[in-house]
Amino acid sequence: MHSNSTTIKTSSDGVWQGDNPLNYAFPLLIVQTTLVLFVSRFLAFLLKPLRQPKVIAEIIGGILLGPSALGRNKQFVHLVFPSWSTPILESVASIGLLFFLFLVGLELDLSSIRRSGKRAFTIALAGISLPFLFGAGITFLLRKAIHGEDIVGYGQLLMFMGVALSITAFPVLARILAELKLLTTQVGETAMAAAAFNDVAAWILLAPTVAISGSGHKSPLVFIWILISSFAFVAFMLFLIRPIMNWVARKCSSEHDFVNEAYICLTLVGVMVSGFMTDLIGIHSIFGAFVFGLTIPKGGDFAGRVIKRIEDFVSGLLLPLYFASSGLKTDVAKIYGAEAWGLLVLVISTACAGKILGTFVVAMLCMIPVRDSLALGVLMNTKGLVELIVLNIGKEKKVLNDEIFAILVLMALFTTFMTTPTVMAIYKPLRGIYSQTNRRLQRKLPLTENSQDELRVLACVHGPENVPSLINLVESIRNPKRSPLKLYVMHLVELTDRSSSIMMVQRARKNGFPFINRFCRGATPDQIAAAFEAYGQVNCVNIRHSIAISALSTMQEDICHIAQEKRVAMIVLPFHKHWRGEGEEAMENVNNGWRMVNQSVLKRAPCSVAVFVDRGFGGGLKQEVEPSSPTLKRVCILFFGGSDDREALVLGGRMTEHPAVSLTILRFLEKAKDESMKQSHSSSTVPINDEREKEIDETTMAIWRCNQSVKYEEKVVDNITEEVLKLGQSREYELVIVGKGQFSSSMGAELPANQIEHAELGPIGNILASSDCGIVPSVLVIQQDKPNADETATSRMVQDKHGTTIDASITNNEPSV
Repeated sequence: MHSNSTTIKTSSDGVWQGDNPLNYAFPLLIVQTTLVLFVSRFLAFLLKPLRQPKVIAEIIGGILLGPSALGRNKQFVHLVFPSWSTPILESVASIGLLFFLFLVGLELDLSSIRRSGKRAFTIALAGISLPFLFGAGITFLLRKAIHGEDIVGYGQLLMFMGVALSITAFPVLARILAELKLLTTQVGETAMAAAAFNDVAAWILLAPTVAISGSGHKSPLVFIWILISSFAFVAFMLFLIRPIMNWVARKCSSEHDFVNEAYICLTLVGVMVSGFMTDLIGIHSIFGAFVFGLTIPKGGDFAGRVIKRIEDFVSGLLLPLYFASSGLKTDVAKIYGAEAWGLLVLVISTACAGKILGTFVVAMLCMIPVRDSLALGVLMNTKGLVELIVLNIGKEKKVLNDEIFAILVLMALFTTFMTTPTVMAIYKPLRGIYSQTNRRLQRKLPLTENSQDELRVLACVHGPENVPSLINLVESIRNPKRSPLKLYVMHLVELTDRSSSIMMVQRARKNGFPFINRFCRGATPDQIAAAFEAYGQVNCVNIRHSIAISALSTMQEDICHIAQEKRVAMIVLPFHKHWRGEGEEAMENVNNGWRMVNQSVLKRAPCSVAVFVDRGFGGGLKQEVEPSSPTLKRVCILFFGGSDDREALVLGGRMTEHPAVSLTILRFLEKAKDESMKQSHSSSTVPINDEREKEIDETTMAIWRCNQSVKYEEKVVDNITEEVLKLGQSREYELVIVGKGQFSSSMGAELPANQIEHAELGPIGNILASSDCGIVPSVLVIQQDKPNADETATSRMVQDKHGTTIDASITNNEPSV
């Protein structure tokens, strides 16, 4: 292979000149990368229903491409993975591994580990010690049972076995907890803190392990010099490089509003130089990258910006190559015979027993309930990439032969695969299933226990771009004279396999279920929380913050759970398109997955829901206003009839007394029909429910006609679509509020069904949310709680002293619950 590798060329001259591209380094690397990515992504898709982390698919993909499956075909190996290409593939994979370990260092916040408490430290210590002791016993057995391992020093094999059995994969564990919505439970928070301790301890143990295996049978002084040099390197990084990186992070903070490319390049060079230094010392280069990641400050924006620059390229492209490289070394066929498979079962049993038993016993001693202690033990048994790194280093140092390497890889795969289903069986995650009984119970409960009911609103945001307009909307409905406003702000964050998601998990340690009442001391609030906190202090609004970190497929469970638990009157959801400015491409699709989240919430919400189509409300719309009211916001409510439109009026009722809001109610009426149609219509049978809705609509409008604080208009129209478009294209209003529901049956007007682009907004909301019709104002589409509609229609009807039926909610300006 050595002689061949010196004659390998980088690129071919092409098939037309008789060259086979697969005989050249770079074209073959492209084919290998494409194949690895396809296999790993396909397996991840297949395993997604089982809620398995992506690392499982990548490990299995690597094994399938190796000698255990496809690699058994010699022609396939010779064509796609020839022996001369192995150093090239491993070199590229090592670059990805180097930067991934840098990202792992970024994920670990040493200050949060110090704040985790003695209980987490005790559990982590037990989860490391007992598996390490079990590893000592099984090492003695493996050296006797597996041919060729007896020539390896007992101390070397012991260290690798102990570390392999005691590791907990912190990144994988964090994603499993978030997927199962356990991050905010006692189990989740304890597991995260203990796993962080465990991760640091594993790296501390692995450094001398590599040093011992590298020194081999050389003088003990070599090992001592390696350890001294390693301690000196860590001290140099923490006491000299860390202050420098703090200075770089301050230079790239949000206050300066830019990131100099030189600082990013400096950081990336620092990763490689640190890796070279630890390789020079005699420990693996990944230690240098990991320690350099620890020196980056976690509190500011710099770490997040660095991660965004490299995480997709590293985790999505380069890292799967490392799994493929590892899989090419894994030959399951080496586990041959009953004795070998018995050793595999023994290793798996020992790994599970040591980790689960040690964690379970200490957790019980810490007064954690039995079920929680058992779930905690299973969670701490999670393995991942770090496990493979340890095993590959052991094989590279010739401490682990092919058979024991395959046994330990399958052990890591099995223990990680079993985590999710086992925890789900022991500690069932919360599901957002809302029965009709629970919904009725919530409607009967008051918003607060005192007589002065407060309006509770759950406002969801995707990012800082949603904040200004949402604050303006909240301010418009704030009416302290009638009832105080309590605002729950939920920052929705999509959980992915990115390192940035794990950093968000670490910073928040909240998954949207408990609310963070106040900022923790010493913690720096993010832009969203800081903006709402400032608004709440100035305007005396009670604001509670939270972050929901979930996959988009389950995000609605977090939202609906909080809406029910906090008994909010309304959920405000941001539209899945973001306003970029006036023009033909003014609305940009952020992520179509957010549209599915909105649709799910609209179907399952236990209260009213409002979808906010923001076009710069309160600041983005440039209009000429009267000199006497420079900050006046023009708001229009379109009324066609039905419970959703009446709910829009309820919200509008809170705006009537706001000094900065000018409210207009525009009612659309059908044009008079000819006599034959009238007679036909009068002779037909009219449903009772429809008659009741019409009666409530007329009574409601009679009240609003007498309201001097609003401008009331009625329009008789032929074509509703044209009239709504004309209103939306005008600059007369900044915000248009409309109910989601269909027209009442008496309207007699229909919208063309083939033009429905956003069905979840209803017919009128669909028109006003269109991105290609030149619509100017922001739009708020309101849906009343559907099971609540009939009861509300009856319960809201009361008799005054003159016997006149009125809508109690409108006169009190209180929204329905």
